[in-house]
Amino acid sequence: MCGIAGLIHKGKSAKVGSEMTAMLQALKHRGPDSTGYAVYGEPKDGDYVMRLKVAEAEDMGTGRGIHQTIEKRIADVEEIMAEFGAKVKDRQSATEYALRYVLSHDGETGDMAKTIEEVEGVEILSLGNGLELIKDLGDATVVSELYGLNDFVGTHGIGHTRMATESDVDIKSAHPYWAFPYNDVSVVHNGQITNYWIMRREMERKGHRFMSNCDSELLAVYTAHNLANGITLEESLRKSISEIDGVFTYLVATKDQLGMAKDTMAAKPLVLYESDDLIAMASEEVAIRAILPEEIDTYDPYDEEVRVWQA
Repeated sequence: MCGIAGLIHKGKSAKVGSEMTAMLQALKHRGPDSTGYAVYGEPKDGDYVMRLKVAEAEDMGTGRGIHQTIEKRIADVEEIMAEFGAKVKDRQSATEYALRYVLSHDGETGDMAKTIEEVEGVEILSLGNGLELIKDLGDATVVSELYGLNDFVGTHGIGHTRMATESDVDIKSAHPYWAFPYNDVSVVHNGQITNYWIMRREMERKGHRFMSNCDSELLAVYTAHNLANGITLEESLRKSISEIDGVFTYLVATKDQLGMAKDTMAAKPLVLYESDDLIAMASEEVAIRAILPEEIDTYDPYDEEVRVWQA
């Protein structure tokens, strides 16, 4: 079933971490297996933020050997960053298996990222100037407390509560998804893509990488490919309605935009609230009312509807 949510503040920053937590916790009943956030802070010139995991949460109970393996993976990652000329300005560990780096780097980030992901067991969750992608097992309150998200200040974000149906209960299969070569793009999705394997093979032939067998990751790769080739976010969303088969509602965020698209049948729900300062949307109105308890007007987007908002 799953639940998706997103919000964007126009022209100002806010505590989007705590707002997203409230929205996603209200959708817990739609997906208790994992919770994910893609939140956008104020980028600093020349800085990249990289979120990565070096193991799955379920690996941590397998004995002392996993801790030594993790230490070796982290050392390998940092050696690669040094080889590519990246300088580590800050490193934080929310858990033993999830790390956050702030880097300065003048080279090709895509080449560095691909080399880092050649280290067995390592997956980059996000790499960008403003984007920070966090996902783990448990509900929104658990994940938010673990990663300190309630204090996160930014302009916009999207999130997902997952009920595992066709892939494993693990971090790799949790949403949101990010994909290079386009920095700062993230996607959450509710639905099923029926031409997933055809589209995936097409993207792989064009040189794109996939880290899971979840059909939602295709939307991130597809969007990143389009944006990297000069297609606007609105154009990419409109193209997806005709090029991707299935029933879907999905949200896309970039460094300064938030967009949504619904397929031709509009079978997957989305409720939207819009004011001069804030746009909020979710699979159910209860999530919007978690941050806007006063009387508000909402509406359900139509089939094939595409919208894009600017931060």
